[in-house]
Amino acid sequence: MKKIKPLTVITLLLVPFLFTSCEVIEGVFKAGMGFGIFIAIAIVVVIVFIIAKMAKK
Repeated sequence: MKKIKPLTVITLLLVPFLFTSCEVIEGVFKAGMGFGIFIAIAIVVVIVFIIAKMAKK
C-alpha cells in the first residue's frame, strides 16, 4: 500500500475550510462562461470570414 504524504493530507483537510462550495462553483461557472463567449465569438468570426471570401468571388 502506498503511503500518503503529510502535506497531501493537510492540503485536503484545509481546502474545504479555505473555499466555500459557492465560491468554487462560482469560479467554475465564470471560467465556463468566459470560454463559451470566446468560442461563440470565434465561430462568428469564422462565419464572417467565409461569407467575405464567398462574396469576393
